[in-house]
Amino acid sequence: MVFMKAIKTVKLTKRFNGMTAVDSVNLEVNEGELFGLLGPNGAGKTTTIKMLTTLLTPTSGSAEVWGHDVSKEPDAVRRSIGIVFQEPAVESELTGRENLDFHARMYGMKRKDREKSIEEVLGLVELKDKANVLVKRYSGGMKRRLEIARGLMHQPKVLFLDEPTLGLDAQTRRSIWDYIKVLRKRGVTIILTTHYMEEADYLCDRVAIIDHGKIISMGSPSKLKDSIGSDIISVKTSGDPDGRFHSCMSKLKWITDVKKHDHQFSLGVKEGERKIPELMRIAEKCRVDIISVTLKKPTLEDVFLKFTGRAIRDEEGNVMSDRMKMRMRGH
Repeated sequence: MVFMKAIKTVKLTKRFNGMTAVDSVNLEVNEGELFGLLGPNGAGKTTTIKMLTTLLTPTSGSAEVWGHDVSKEPDAVRRSIGIVFQEPAVESELTGRENLDFHARMYGMKRKDREKSIEEVLGLVELKDKANVLVKRYSGGMKRRLEIARGLMHQPKVLFLDEPTLGLDAQTRRSIWDYIKVLRKRGVTIILTTHYMEEADYLCDRVAIIDHGKIISMGSPSKLKDSIGSDIISVKTSGDPDGRFHSCMSKLKWITDVKKHDHQFSLGVKEGERKIPELMRIAEKCRVDIISVTLKKPTLEDVFLKFTGRAIRDEEGNVMSDRMKMRMRGH
């Protein structure tokens, strides 16, 4: 069976006032695939989505959605897609049913088709019993589910979910994941942006890790984690002032990878649990105080660390700090 390319981009680029937000991105997403764009805030995920959904015009490069060029055939692209934005976009003074009906009318759906679709999508996200309740009385999770239902009203070929669980508690986030899994089984092509590692790992068939507007790695979550090739030992120290500890670890053949971030070392090690005692001996010899040692199997967080040299959480903090500085300056 031959699947078409639901998404195809070639050197897709977007610049704002001399700043490159998306830098020559090449993507191919297959029909029926659940594809994730994973990266910190400010990495270029949302800008990429906005170009693919015709909300922004590319500076250069090209993009096709369901075979339609986003610059030359924007109306055809819009008819082919559904979108769930980061920010809530449902009308709080309307009921859930009224929100869905309004959206369907915007797409020119006939009354009979609207009514049938409304019942179907309400059932899919388990909101039938709340259909006639004003949205302002919905919880955050219910609003998110209604937005997913709205995005499916006109039976789109491709559904874009931009940070669909942002700001939700862990339990509600899990329930949203379950609904997304159901959509995946129905054959809907889904493009998901997220900065939650666990979310990308649990949901996606393939993931593109994006940082500073560039795709730095791509593949299935298992393939990306296998690229680490070892267990991860994290060693937090009080400091390594003369660099002896770092130097010793870099020379050991059984350590496949060494990353240092402040006073924390991330080590790629085969059979990690057997090597911890030896690491303790090396630290003692180098007169380095060990504060903590943890052993874990590779995660997508480790993949990000491997390719960027920093943790995604650190980047999140930097972005938030920059935003606070801008506010303090009155921008």
